[in-house]
This record gives sequence, C-alpha cells and structure tokens, in this order.
Amino acid sequence: MTYTAQVKVMPLRDLLDPQGKAVLGGLQNLGVVAVSDVRIGKHIDLQIDAPSKEEALNIASEAAKKLLSNPVMEMFEITVN
Repeated sequence: MTYTAQVKVMPLRDLLDPQGKAVLGGLQNLGVVAVSDVRIGKHIDLQIDAPSKEEALNIASEAAKKLLSNPVMEMFEITVN
C-alpha cells in the first residue's frame, strides 16, 4: 500500500532562526505588527510503499534522521496518512 508521510522540520526553539527574524522584520516594516515571532521550517511529503502504516512511519523517521533534518539544529514531526 502507498502511504503519504508528511515531515515537518523546524529549527530547535533554543536556536536563533535568522530567516524567521528577517521575515518578522519585513512584516513589521509592512505594518503587520501583531506578529511577535516567526520560525521558518520545511514541509516534505514522501510517498512510501509499505505493508503497514507503522512501517511507513518507520521509513519516514529513518529518512528524517539520516537526511531530511539536522539533529543538532532541527527537530521533526511526522504524520502518515
């Protein structure tokens, strides 16, 4: 069966997100002052052929750990449909 795994990769909360800070500054310059913080991450969709949802989750997790994220600077969340 084919499953869709959605991987959300975000910078760790304790680390500076320069891209997010730049977007926050741009929003404030445009008059959007209600936004107090911006964090920029990645959204990755994987089409996985696996015998079960649990196995698809394991495959997506392995991909995220080995290639899609940097564990020193980023965390990831996975949902499988």
